[in-house]
Amino acid sequence: MAITRLVVMLCSYAMAAAAVVSQTPQSPPEQAETVVRINTQLVQTDVMVFDKQGKFVTGLRPQDFELHIDGKPRPISFFELVSTGSANEESQLAAARNLRSVKDINAPVPADLDRGRVIFFYVDDLHLSPNNLVSARKVLLKYVDEEMRQNDEAGIASTSGQIGFLQQLTDNKTVLHAAIERLKARPYSVGDTERPAMTEYQALAIERNNRDVIDVFVEQIMKDLPALSTIAAPGGVPRGRAEQHVRDRAHTILQQAATIASQSLFGLESLVRSAAALPGRKLLFFLSDGFFLDDQNSINREQVRHVTSLAAHNSVVIYSIDTRGLIATLTDASTDTPSDPSGRLQSIASRELVESQDAMNALASDTGGRAIFNTNALDAGVSYALNETSNYYLLAWRPESIDGKTERFHHLEVNVVGRPDLTVRVRKGFFDFERSTVPKREKDSGAGTADDSSSNKNEAKLRAAIIAPFADRGLPVSSSLTWTMTGDNKQTMNVALQVSGSAITFEDDKDRRTGVVQVVGSVYDDQGKAGGGFSERLTVHAPTGETDSSATPDIVYNYPLTLPPGLYQVRIAVRDEKSGNIGSTRQWIEIPDLSTHKIVLSSLIVSERMMGVPAKSGGPPNDSQNTQDRVVVRVDHRFKRNSFLRFLLFIYTQSNVPPDIAVQIQVVRSDQPVITTSLRSVSTEGIPDVKKLPYAADLSLKQLPAGRYLLKVTAMDRNSKSVASESTRFEIE
Repeated sequence: MAITRLVVMLCSYAMAAAAVVSQTPQSPPEQAETVVRINTQLVQTDVMVFDKQGKFVTGLRPQDFELHIDGKPRPISFFELVSTGSANEESQLAAARNLRSVKDINAPVPADLDRGRVIFFYVDDLHLSPNNLVSARKVLLKYVDEEMRQNDEAGIASTSGQIGFLQQLTDNKTVLHAAIERLKARPYSVGDTERPAMTEYQALAIERNNRDVIDVFVEQIMKDLPALSTIAAPGGVPRGRAEQHVRDRAHTILQQAATIASQSLFGLESLVRSAAALPGRKLLFFLSDGFFLDDQNSINREQVRHVTSLAAHNSVVIYSIDTRGLIATLTDASTDTPSDPSGRLQSIASRELVESQDAMNALASDTGGRAIFNTNALDAGVSYALNETSNYYLLAWRPESIDGKTERFHHLEVNVVGRPDLTVRVRKGFFDFERSTVPKREKDSGAGTADDSSSNKNEAKLRAAIIAPFADRGLPVSSSLTWTMTGDNKQTMNVALQVSGSAITFEDDKDRRTGVVQVVGSVYDDQGKAGGGFSERLTVHAPTGETDSSATPDIVYNYPLTLPPGLYQVRIAVRDEKSGNIGSTRQWIEIPDLSTHKIVLSSLIVSERMMGVPAKSGGPPNDSQNTQDRVVVRVDHRFKRNSFLRFLLFIYTQSNVPPDIAVQIQVVRSDQPVITTSLRSVSTEGIPDVKKLPYAADLSLKQLPAGRYLLKVTAMDRNSKSVASESTRFEIE
């Protein structure tokens, strides 16, 4: 009977809210303008120090380091040991910008609890052969399935953009698997229809006036004269004309290659630039078969330098992975190459592999990362990189005055005094300022008005927050997506939103204080197509006579949607009408196709049960007879330590006879189980529909320290030998 009452209560939450789904079109992005940003703040960089065994060296102090900018010593203004992805990392970076006093401490490595790393994989699929794409996919799958931690966020992007809407940062492994599945072979092909084939590196050698390579192709043209009617002439082709044809052919090939290389670097630069919106250090893996830096036909070398400088500004460390693996030479016996008994073409073969790795090597070494070359154990290289970047020293210094007229590159060098046995990995340098394309922003006028133009502008800002690459944290907002089956067997997703009341600006409204927020939300499928949306203006009132903002109630909003099976993302943006502050949130959910599974679990609907809460009226507050338990659904999944986490889910089966279901509950922190229950049978007694079994339980949080956790529920049908699981994240304050 208690479970039945609980089911009714939580189902009423899941199904509550507004009635009609309306599709809201996206607003176009605002016009962009090129601006110059001058860096006048404290400059900071991350430094890693390793011993001969490759282990990170702890216990170093500020006086142990020497910092040189363009060969000149600079005093260190800030120093601290930082744990990547830790809860303190963002505050430590902020402290460095504000020039807090230098810490002279023998600091231990921070505890490895509740870390949340940000990791990007940039797949240069235009420089990736079909065979090596298989290797790249294996690297990605290895990370997602085995290396991805509980609180990690990862994003997979590609040069060609073939991943589409799934090319975004997420902690959802289903989304990452779908992104990997979209990676198909799309290597570019440079060259022409002439024979024998000319490789890109041979074309580069011809452009560099290598006589051996030029002579091989000129001689081949003169030998094959009858087939080359476009340059044939009575009495034979003059050697000079044949050589010009070879040079023109090489130049055309190099221009094609330069365009593709520029596209790869432009996509990488855009990704690194966007990472500025994310706090803390970001790790980026660049997967490619490599490409050449052609100084005569491109500005690719300068592009590489700008990428590494941006990485320095935005705290991005790049690890380059050559997906060709262990390879001695790029010469392929199957390639249609000119006949060359003299071996003149071999004169350049020894440098081809190294030069194809130059750009990748610079991207890694100049950002403090490492190149993973000439190995078939690519996934081991990823594991090593994840481990060695888990801690770093944060150094900051005061830059010299900048005139803002030149874009000067500064060389950075850091050493450990008197310790030549240690390896110091640090960025190679940075520019005085970066040219960047940023959207025009109009000053927010604060409170909304009845004027249509003002209202449209405010909604446009919300739409811009929705389509932005990352969530906006200007206003604390949380969302929760849950799906269940309704009584008429329709799959319904409930969108729940929570806005922190303490962050809302209130103003006097007659005899009470009132706050107003505007909410806009959009639902997208995995192709990025908008399939529904909502827009609401919500009002909240502060308790009468209450001036403490922490006592202000949060705004909670629910919106139900009926959707077919599929993968969906819901993006929500919220604007405080008084202050103009905007916050946004986004979350993925997969609605399964029940017909293809023997057992399926609904989403976990979680709430907080507080024991012994004083009753609203009657009796002293400490009188146990005047207290009662209070159950509150927490959209943000944040709970007090002295409370109980209560959850409800539904178990769906295809059997018409009562199934034999057993359930196990796990609570995980930092990928380690801290609570594991034994298998518990689910009773079917009194349940009218055995295809839809409710299951609910309470978990005491009293013994768990504050931190970030994962609740995982696994159900097994012992009749059909089928297993299903569902999980959700929560935090204990």
